[in-house]
Amino acid sequence: MPKRTTLVLKDEVYVKLVGESMKKYGSARNISKVVNDMVEEKAKGKPDIMELIYSEKLAKTSEREFEQSRRKLSARFEH
Repeated sequence: MPKRTTLVLKDEVYVKLVGESMKKYGSARNISKVVNDMVEEKAKGKPDIMELIYSEKLAKTSEREFEQSRRKLSARFEH
């Protein structure tokens, strides 16, 4: 069942959505359909985060190696 929500859009985003709604559905009242279409399209093919967490890992690292890499990376961002 669809859920209602409120989005606060930038003016230029709103104008683009209205234009797309007019082009696709012939009315500016179908912005929700346009937003849903865009979100669904963007989400296609993207693995679920839980799938990524529990999938087989291609690389192995120890906690110590991970911590060393994390510290080096953090140091690079701090300077």
